[in-house]
Amino acid sequence: MNRRRGWIVTAAVTAIAGLALALVVNSGLRQIETAPLVSTDAAPLEVEPGSSFARVADRLAERGLIDHPLALRLYARWEGVAHRIQAGEYAINAGLTAAGLIQRMVSGEVIEYELTLIEGWRVDEMLAAIRTHPHIRQTLPAGVSHAALMAAIGRAGEAAEGRFLPETYRFPRGETDVEVLRRANRDLESTLASIWAERAQPLPLDGPDELLTLASIIEKETGQAAERRRIAGVFVRRLRQGMRLQTDPTVIYGLGERFDGDLLRRHLRTDNPYNTYTRHGLPPTPIALAGRAAIEAAADPADGDSLYFVSRGDGSHVFSETLEAHNRAVRRYQLGEGD
Repeated sequence: MNRRRGWIVTAAVTAIAGLALALVVNSGLRQIETAPLVSTDAAPLEVEPGSSFARVADRLAERGLIDHPLALRLYARWEGVAHRIQAGEYAINAGLTAAGLIQRMVSGEVIEYELTLIEGWRVDEMLAAIRTHPHIRQTLPAGVSHAALMAAIGRAGEAAEGRFLPETYRFPRGETDVEVLRRANRDLESTLASIWAERAQPLPLDGPDELLTLASIIEKETGQAAERRRIAGVFVRRLRQGMRLQTDPTVIYGLGERFDGDLLRRHLRTDNPYNTYTRHGLPPTPIALAGRAAIEAAADPADGDSLYFVSRGDGSHVFSETLEAHNRAVRRYQLGEGD
């Protein structure tokens, strides 16, 4: 009788303890789904490659973001996601629940950073921006040559200048410089091929590479977006008529580090492959990063008769059909001689 009574008492205690544990667990699970981890934004959570969910739960507890790592582990197992979390850096925003954080880790919703490549940049300016970005992992040596750069992204033997699409790129912390460059190059090649295939008219250009070179000149000459196609029209007509392009940005590019900001008459007369005052046709490579709009303008130049243009000094240009009219515009807007 005493034994039976003792068994009953033990069973009752066990049941009560089990019920209490169930209540605690149930309460913990509800908290996981409804209670915010923080009331204000907190430092991100970094999940290293190969990290177990148990380790992630312990780290959250160490930071004081959760009280019961075991409950979080049980929840993840119950939901069948404990082995599906992905490495990366995750934002912990105000109001985010533990369940919401788990969902982010499962879907790989990592923090993304931005890098904007600017239209008109040279390759070296682009590389400087990549090298100083705090969240890009640097693998290329400082001062990497253009040839080594192109080999690193799988385009050995190609000129680097202009072969990257100026856009805003998003990526997780730790993406390498080579990965960013490879994506920018791939986007450029895809954009260039598509625009070349859809060009509106026959052009005096030998393929998409020359289209890109022309677009890079348009990029450097254009101060107002509305003038891109008009400027493209001038250059295309000059090419068709066998006239030299006579565009200052190509001369400046050819001077390289020798250019001190002051383009002189002797510079225009000194021959080099990029001097479009001394040579016919396009220079051998692009001279800058050309954006999609500049490439589209090169592929669809505006109709007209103008063969010259000169800057007004405010970003806009005066377009002329004859050399006489052009010289008058130069005297007025460049030399300040009036009408």
